[in-house]
Amino acid sequence: MDHDVVRDGVAARRSIGVVPQEIALYEDLSARENLAYWGGAQGLRGAELRGHIQEVLDLVGLLDRAKEPIKQFSGGMKRRLNFASGIVHHPKVLLLDEPTVGVDPQSRVRLLELVREQARAGACVLYTTHYLEEAETLCDRLAIIDHGSIIAQGTLTELRAMLAERDLLLLTGIFQAEAVKSTLAGLDGVEVIHIDESQVSLSVSDASHRLPSIFAAIHSCGEVRGTTLKQPSLESLFIKLTGKELRE
Repeated sequence: MDHDVVRDGVAARRSIGVVPQEIALYEDLSARENLAYWGGAQGLRGAELRGHIQEVLDLVGLLDRAKEPIKQFSGGMKRRLNFASGIVHHPKVLLLDEPTVGVDPQSRVRLLELVREQARAGACVLYTTHYLEEAETLCDRLAIIDHGSIIAQGTLTELRAMLAERDLLLLTGIFQAEAVKSTLAGLDGVEVIHIDESQVSLSVSDASHRLPSIFAAIHSCGEVRGTTLKQPSLESLFIKLTGKELRE
């Protein structure tokens, strides 16, 4: 927004909204008082502040609970108010750090719709999440970060193309890792992503037709106890690039 974040930090921050993963609210204050605090910190005053508070309380469905201390709120209600605190000043840049973690399904749906509304209204939204289905449905551009580095980025279509329409096959059981790796290396259309003593992750073309040959190859050096076949998705790409489903 044409503000240098170092030389003109106050003005820059007024263009930015932040919704942290941790709840950034005062338990003994009401919803309205929390919003008044955060709106005031962004320079809003008087009628303008009151108008913004009324607007965002209505947006997040808490207008009828505006005067209650938030220590009486459910977890989902606090999440919605946490979101409201980040947008009370109508920011042009919105930074969201896992805003739906630990919320009930109804609150999650509402929060995702609020994110879409902010983007439609012209805000630039940077959304951080471990829920890859959220990233798939929300984002115009995506970046996958592993160990602090961006390892892939682009549109969903561009990222899916990296999978070359392959399925992701996850096997759990007991495996002789090196022997399984060597055995599978000789199979056409099968790419090993990750192998350890309890899990094998494979990228497979036409997986449904290759399953018998994969099981036959593994039979002599492992025992398969669970099988999961996933169609190409952002989650498939994430696992292919990092080798794991979740990394703290």
